[in-house]
Amino acid sequence: MGVATARVPMPEGKENKIVDVEKHTIAVLVENKFGVLSRVAGLFSARGYNVESLSVGETLDPSVSRMTLVVTGDAFIIEQVLKQLHKLIDVIKVTDLSDEDHVEREMLLLKVNAEPANRAEILRIGDIFRAKVVDVTPTTYTLEATGEESKIEAIIELLRPFGIHEVVRTGKVAIARGPKTRLRKVEEKLGKPREVVRPHEDPKVVGFAD
Repeated sequence: MGVATARVPMPEGKENKIVDVEKHTIAVLVENKFGVLSRVAGLFSARGYNVESLSVGETLDPSVSRMTLVVTGDAFIIEQVLKQLHKLIDVIKVTDLSDEDHVEREMLLLKVNAEPANRAEILRIGDIFRAKVVDVTPTTYTLEATGEESKIEAIIELLRPFGIHEVVRTGKVAIARGPKTRLRKVEEKLGKPREVVRPHEDPKVVGFAD
């Protein structure tokens, strides 16, 4: 979780307020239905929340999808994001992973200019970051790298001087460490949760142990 400070404009006559701006990783289990993603995206755009990345995919239960969102804001904004997500009818569970022990990864595909004189250096940099060359043309290399955000940013910066043609990033995915880790749930902050009970739902199937 990154922490920065920002100055918030206040009404005339009052001094601007400095607040801590944090980057939170939020996992959301949702019903795998048409239109769910658009409703979640609409919630953020309507309220002006800053979403840095969003990734989504099926869980082991094909009726349930898992979204991983990276949201930036102060404590009040993060609290509002969690509350608003929890109110959506298709949302099953919302978890803020940022204060938990978890693993996070992002995948990068990067196409870089590969002049003959620079190819050995590009491959050396890729080897340091355990990146794979997944495509080669007479003038370019396409590399695949996986890791934390800091690793992805670092390899981009090192390859930038060679001339980057294109960058594609998946956005962050994250999972709690250890099979017995109990993730902090939104209801611990907000009070009694709204339960969604389905006869066929098995918490073990979707990856959460209660």
